Amino acid sequence: MRYLTFTPLDKSQPPRLGTLYKNDMVIDLAAAKLWAAEMFRQTVSKLPANMIAFIQAGSETWSRTPEIVEALEDDNPLRLRSPDLFKVGWKITDVTINTPILRPPTVRDFYAFETHVAAAQANRGKEVPKEWYQMPVFYFSNPHTIFGPYADVPMPQSTQALDYELEIACVIGKAGQDIPAEKAHEHIFGYMLFNDWSARDVQAREMSVGLGPAKGKDFASTLGPWIVTPDELADKATDRPGVYDLQMVASINGKEYSRGNWKDIYYSFGQMIARASADVPLLPGDVIGSGTVGSGCLLELTQGKGPWLQRGNVVELEVERLGVIRNRVY
Repeated sequence: MRYLTFTPLDKSQPPRLGTLYKNDMVIDLAAAKLWAAEMFRQTVSKLPANMIAFIQAGSETWSRTPEIVEALEDDNPLRLRSPDLFKVGWKITDVTINTPILRPPTVRDFYAFETHVAAAQANRGKEVPKEWYQMPVFYFSNPHTIFGPYADVPMPQSTQALDYELEIACVIGKAGQDIPAEKAHEHIFGYMLFNDWSARDVQAREMSVGLGPAKGKDFASTLGPWIVTPDELADKATDRPGVYDLQMVASINGKEYSRGNWKDIYYSFGQMIARASADVPLLPGDVIGSGTVGSGCLLELTQGKGPWLQRGNVVELEVERLGVIRNRVY
């Protein structure tokens, strides 16, 4: 399934939990469940109204979604495209796609692609620290500055070196602590794209004192456009948990700048989850970022010298099977 959070173009309505149907339709899951209850004359509990609550509800609730969609399609495929008492289908052009999780409990971003780490260190005249090979490392990002997949993103006043980062993120579905890497797949709800916007000049000054990044990453992250469940990616799985053979591409103003592959990651999502959950609980809705794929940012491509993103630039990130996020800088 591809789960999303959407708002009908009538802005007076609150965001809704939905799923993508055949690439061009959005199904309102709460409305679809009401229809199913009426259709089958059943008394059913309400479906959670937002993504966090839906994830927290657990696998028994998640398993009902395919059944509801199948029932809709079997009953009358045109129902999804026709207004009626139970408005369950929306054309994707008639809704705003929001970030899937409006307020993640936490956002951890790792540093898991060796090629990116090596290039970043080379820009500083250094080699990859030996400690990097001993454990996956991460920083905490800001869960309150999450932008939607097609939203405009403001350039911070403090930077002259704005950069994008082409990444994947996973969403925790099942709580756990001290999760073994080989069991981590049991705790993953799904995957989505992640743009870890970066103010490189601010970041460099901060990290020179031995802490950070902080304000250099504090102002914006883009997540979306939807959360793709692992079953949708199964045929692209590798022999490493949480690693798939999927292409990753970044473009600026329609020109390709970055290209990589998820399978080239050094630390798997299983290893990242094991590290993140060591001695602390991970909760449903927590976001785990991969870090930048090799060549996946201007810092690498320009050896840290720029040119950097400017106001008016449109940054588009795409990961095979996960979709596209597209943001204009203003």
